[in-house]
Amino acid sequence: MHTSRPPKDIHQAIVERCDRGGGFAVTLVVKTEGSTPCKAGAKAVVDAQGAIQGTIGGGSVEAEAQRRAVEAVKTGRPVVFDFALEGGAVGGQNPICGGMMRVLIDPTAARRRAAYSAAAGAGERRERGLLLTTIQGVSRLDVAVQFLAEQAIPCELGFPGAEAVRSALEREESELFVFESPQEGQRLEILVEPLIPRPVLLILGGGHIGQALAAQANLVGFEIVVIDDRPEFTAPALFPEGATGRCGPIREEVAGWPIGGDTYVVIVTRDHQHDAEALAACLHTPAAYLGMIGSRRKVRLMQKDFVESGRATAAELERVYAPIGLDIGAVTVPEIAASIVAQLIAVRRQGVAPRIPIG
Repeated sequence: MHTSRPPKDIHQAIVERCDRGGGFAVTLVVKTEGSTPCKAGAKAVVDAQGAIQGTIGGGSVEAEAQRRAVEAVKTGRPVVFDFALEGGAVGGQNPICGGMMRVLIDPTAARRRAAYSAAAGAGERRERGLLLTTIQGVSRLDVAVQFLAEQAIPCELGFPGAEAVRSALEREESELFVFESPQEGQRLEILVEPLIPRPVLLILGGGHIGQALAAQANLVGFEIVVIDDRPEFTAPALFPEGATGRCGPIREEVAGWPIGGDTYVVIVTRDHQHDAEALAACLHTPAAYLGMIGSRRKVRLMQKDFVESGRATAAELERVYAPIGLDIGAVTVPEIAASIVAQLIAVRRQGVAPRIPIG
């Protein structure tokens, strides 16, 4: 059995950097406007020599963040800077996105190890929560970081308030809240950053469709897991970076995988028999989505066999999206993959998706 390792969670990377000791800073995008290479909440770790782990978008803004991080490590003082991406020529050296990024450089991040550790632990357990990063002051800044599990958000919460925090979590969008008192020379910025585990796409079958599906689903935010009983079809080179490949009998591998309510299962094995085994292994799990490739005739025959053999009732089979994908006339492998990804998105965002009729 082969299992590839996903990229390290940035919060876990921060914890490990805290434990190693030595100077470093966390760079955090707290606000963006217009077109930018990343969104608020993007983080990276920069050591005293400027080496970076993670990214806040690359290019000039990241280079500037690295430069400022090295300086901040020396002074021990957090800083915030605004960076305009407003170059005018495609061939020039300046960025042409046209947006703005506000970036925090925090060389005191080791003091917030507990919050980052809680965030990393929640991610590993696939639990939802938030990080609240507070920046207080004008010329001299004080930074604080707090982790809140979804179920632990208090009814009464100071600025920006519990309602605003819950709204950001529901929308799955980071938001910066600012309170200013010019008379008293006070400024308070709080980045509310939802931490949402990526839904898992469990692809049963690593052939051409499975590979195309993995590539496209990765782009829209799914964590990719591929199971096949042929080692050559779980090779890391076939799938996006960070995808997990497991080789072994599909029924056994599925039984050993923790399918939860945020798992989406797609059955695209190499033949009818393997599809049937995969369907039987997944049918009674709490998966958010279960789809199986096949012609209308194949689906009708398999449904009949499952009911007559007692493996499932007609009602239980109604949850299966088969034939799989949206009815967009897909013919080629990339088109079929696109139709499946569109159906996955519909189920994820709307709870249900149109089906291809089999009758």
